[in-house]
Amino acid sequence: QVQLVESGGGLVQAGGSLRLSCAASGRAFSAAVMGWFRQTPGKEREFVAAIDIPLRGSGTFYADSVKGRFTISRNNAKNTLALEMNSLKVEDTADDYCAAKYSRTSRLESEYQDWGQGTQVTVSS
Repeated sequence: QVQLVESGGGLVQAGGSLRLSCAASGRAFSAAVMGWFRQTPGKEREFVAAIDIPLRGSGTFYADSVKGRFTISRNNAKNTLALEMNSLKVEDTADDYCAAKYSRTSRLESEYQDWGQGTQVTVSS
């Protein structure tokens, strides 16, 4: 498995930007499909973005709600995952989690094996 630690959350005004980071250690990071999910109180965790492994071209996938505003990227030399969030909206307020899986890319939370502890993002109006 891989150990994941998120950072970069915080409070930002609507329209602003934040960059989340996820540091990975343990199992080979480059072999893991990486994803970002988010959760708000009373709701299930929802898919935000995913990035495939380098061997398959590191293709990216986004939820419709963030497409064009968020960018997922990975640095395999530094074992880090990032989520650049622009044009933030109040509805982007959530606890954000990075996660890893070891087969095909997926938007399903249940298919990810390793999870970080989360970082909180709050967007004020």
